[in-house]
Formats: sequence, structure tokens, C-alpha cells
Amino acid sequence: MGKKGKKEKKVKGAEKTAAKMEKKVSKRSKREEEDLEALIAEFQSLDAKKTQVVETPCPSPSPRLNASLCAHPEKDELILFGGEFFNGKKTFLYNELFFYNIKKNTWVKVEIPNPPPLRCAQQAVVVPQGGGQMWIFGGEFASPDGEQFYHYKDLWVLHLGTRTWEQIKAPGAPSGRSGHRMVLSKRQLLVFGGFHESTRDYIYYNDIHAFNLDTFTWSRLQPTGTGPCPRSACQMTPSPDGSGVIIYGGYSKSRAKKDVDKGTIHSDMFLLRREGKEDQEKWTWTRVNPSGVKPPPRSGFSLAVGPGGRALLFGGVCDEEDEESLEGDFFNDLYFYDIGKNRWFPAQLKGNKSEKKKRRRGKKGEQTNETEGEKEEPQGPTEIIKEIVAEDGTVMTIKEVKPAAQAEEESEEEEEDGQEEEAAAMAPLVEPCPRSSAMATVKHSKLYLYGGMFEVGDRQFTLGDLYSLDLHKMDQWDVLVEMDPKTQEWLEESESEDDEEEEAAAAAKGGDDEEDDEEEESEEESEEDADHPPVKPGEALVDYQTRTEKYWLGLARANMGPDAKEKKVQKVGHAMAKVFFEDQE
Repeated sequence: MGKKGKKEKKVKGAEKTAAKMEKKVSKRSKREEEDLEALIAEFQSLDAKKTQVVETPCPSPSPRLNASLCAHPEKDELILFGGEFFNGKKTFLYNELFFYNIKKNTWVKVEIPNPPPLRCAQQAVVVPQGGGQMWIFGGEFASPDGEQFYHYKDLWVLHLGTRTWEQIKAPGAPSGRSGHRMVLSKRQLLVFGGFHESTRDYIYYNDIHAFNLDTFTWSRLQPTGTGPCPRSACQMTPSPDGSGVIIYGGYSKSRAKKDVDKGTIHSDMFLLRREGKEDQEKWTWTRVNPSGVKPPPRSGFSLAVGPGGRALLFGGVCDEEDEESLEGDFFNDLYFYDIGKNRWFPAQLKGNKSEKKKRRRGKKGEQTNETEGEKEEPQGPTEIIKEIVAEDGTVMTIKEVKPAAQAEEESEEEEEDGQEEEAAAMAPLVEPCPRSSAMATVKHSKLYLYGGMFEVGDRQFTLGDLYSLDLHKMDQWDVLVEMDPKTQEWLEESESEDDEEEEAAAAAKGGDDEEDDEEEESEEESEEDADHPPVKPGEALVDYQTRTEKYWLGLARANMGPDAKEKKVQKVGHAMAKVFFEDQE
């Protein structure tokens, strides 16, 4: 009995300890959320100082991902809002608003009083009413270190005719989230899925809400049938006749075991159908099994709606997880989904290959009567691996997936016209590089693709380029804004800020283990400081680190010895530069 009593006492004690920890974590999470709200309010107070609309011609926006790119419903313009950028150490969020003039290929930054707070991973929809409106819901704010998140549940409308922002406060809105999807279906904004994450936990959603653009009211739909499981970042496409929406793919994660999460890439498809009159609408979920050549599983793909209501899917990433690492294969392929035919098919660019086909057929003496619609469907995608060497020596391996027919055709050309293909290979490819989380939209039957990101090892490259593709001609990608990702700055993330600064200080000062030598060390340090690259007046830390990186890495290597790992040397070098920079302030 005594042993049993001790065991029960231990169990109760453990439960009590766990309950205390849970309470502490909950309080800390609440405090963190309050801190983020205060930080957001601080940024809003700066925006509140703007009292009039200011339009400024500008270069193309800085690189970013998870922004909103929409086609102006009344003008030949694209609208870009929000987004994020990560440089290895710090997360930057935006609430900037840009307009791109399609005919002139020019950008204008428009500052409007009282805009939505800084955010990324929001959803935006444009409607033609009232001179054109852009509606925005949700999204997230992240702390600069990227460790804390605040998820919005606010709804905003940008009145394009009057250049004014307005926050719409209506009860019954969906809970705060990001990674959700929102589309226009008849006179309603439909919001599906998404996720909410905190330092304590995370949750994925599969609920669907409707905002009525006539009554300005929210309602939660209760469809019958079995719908998609909870997920974020899916494809959501309205049917051309407004009778429903298609949901495809997405991403979610779940707790596999304590402190271990498992990600899942979804590749299933569902139809949410609307039935009945407007006042007595009923919604029904139905599982859909499309035919054709389906995209390989992926997340982070870009989506848009093309001519004829066809859904477009571009790029994305397929992460390969194991217990120690997470690696991703990035894509730059394009797929179409025809809602009417319930069929997937890969896009194939024509380019100048038709002339090469004629030459090849002339040599072979073969004729074919096949039309485009009668061609045999590709059997599956082919993977092509490219290697790019960055200026800092980083080798970037990029995997590109091409439809089988295109790959076979290129293979035949390579065999028959070896010299011609070799010369062509030397010419740069005019196409977007593989990426995920890019922004896409369609205007006048042209697909526009902006930004996004790809990863090489632990390094993330954020893009700021802009491409267009004529969806009728399907001949080639046009480069509207060019960017070389190899020139992008990347700051290694430190394992511990305190450890880093201690190590950097020790390396910069040569160590100060003995208190008696502190004065001598200080004198030596001041003499050494004179030899370090000086900080220019008004120079920011990031600019100083970039400008003097080679010097500080050399100094770190000299202090740490030839056997030190390169990644550690980079961390210490950057930290030494930071310590010196802060000492000069």
C-alpha cells in the first residue's frame, strides 16, 4: 500500500507540475500577443501621421513573398500589397501599396492615410463596384526574430476610385488566421481554411465563411457532405457560373510525438456546390477525381484564374522531411485545371520549336496529321537538375520539372542537332526560376508572376522579379523586371544572441581571462580598433556588415584557426562586426 501511495502521489505531483507549466505557457503566450499588439499599434501610430495621399514613381518593389497581387478591375494596372522578406536574421513585413502600369512598365508607390497594419499571407479580392475595390482579410504579423506571430481577423477595403482605405467592422468574422483562401462567388466573399500559430500551439482550419457585399454581414456556412480536412495554402477557384468553388491541395501539420511535428502535403480535390435560391442557399461538399496529367504533390504554389475560368497552378515546393533535416524540391512548371471538363493538363510553351520540328520532320521525311487536341497526353513530368554558383561560392542546385512531351522533344533535338542545342544551352533561359510563395494574377489573358522564394540548404533567396505569359499564344515568358538572386545578402542566423556576442567579444579582444590584464587589453583593443574598417556616418548595421564582410570573416578565421567550420566562422565574423559597430555608436 505504501508503494502504491507513493506512486499515486508522484503521478499527482507530475500532473500538478504539468498544470503549472501549462498555466505559465498560457500566460507567456498571452503576454507575447499583447507585446505584438503594442508593436503593431506603434507602427500604426506612424501611419496615422499621414494625412494625404502621396503618389511617388519608383523602381520595382523590393523582393518579397506572401504578398497580394491583383489585377485592377477598371484599369490596365496591377496592385501589389503587403508581404514579407527574411534576410537570415530578421523578418521584415510590409503594408506598402504599389501600382504597376502594364502599358508603360512603370511602378508607382501610393501612400494612403490609415492603411491596414503590416502583414503577410493575407488574402485579397478585387471587385468592379464603386470604381473598383480591393478587399483584404486576415494575414499575420511576425516579430523581427520570426519567433512570435499575431494573426489578424480584420477586413479592409481599398476604394480604388477615391484612393481611400476603410476598415469594415462586422460581427461574426472568422477567427484570426493566415494561409487561408478567399474568392468572389456571385456577391459573396468566401473564406476557407488557414491556420493560427503561437509559441504554445497551432491549429489548422477547414471552416468556410461568407461575407455578403450587399449587406456587409458575415455568416458561417454549414455544408452537408464530407469536405476537405483542415489545411492552409490550398487552391480555391470559383466556377465560372458562380455555382460553387473548387478546393485543391494545401498543407497542414500535426503532432507526431512530443516536440515533433509532421507536415502533410494534400493533393485531393473537392467541389463546394451552391444550390437553391439566394435566401435559401444550401451548400454541399463533393469529392472530385479529375482526369488528365495531375501536378506532382507540392505546397506553396501560386494560383490564378485564366481565360474560360480555368485554374492556373505555378511552381511550389515539395519538402522531403527526415528526423534531422528538411529539404525541398522547387518547381517552375505550369498546370491548368479545366473545371468544365474536370481535367488537369500541363502547359507547354511553343516558342520557336515549331520551326525546329519542321526541320526535323523534313530530315526524317515524316508527316503527321495530329492536331494539338489529338496529341497523346504526356505520361509524366521529367526532372532536370541545374547548378548555379553564387558569388560567395555557394552552389545552388535547382530542380526543374518539365512535362514529358516537352522533355522528349528536347531530347530528340539534342540527339539530332547537337551543335545547335549546345549553342542554345549557352543562351540564358527566359523563364521564372523554380520558386514557391510567389504572387500571380491574370489581366487581359496574360499571366503575371511576381516574387516568391527558393532555398538552398539553410539559405533563403527572396525574389523581386516580374514575368508575364500570354495564355493564348503560350509562346514564351516575357521578363518585365529582372533580378539576379545570387547577389542577395544573407545573414546567418545565430544559435544564441548571448553566446554569439560573447564569442565575438572574446575573438575581437583576444580574450580577457585575467582581470589584472584588463587595462592592457583595453589599450590593445583601442589600438586594434583603429585598424578595423570604420563605420561611415549614418551607416546602418546591415550595410556595414555587408561592406566589411570579407575583412571580418578573415579576422574570425585568424582567431578561430583553420579547422573551424565555415558556418561558425561566418557567425562569429558577423557578430564581431556587430560588436565593433555598436561600440562606435
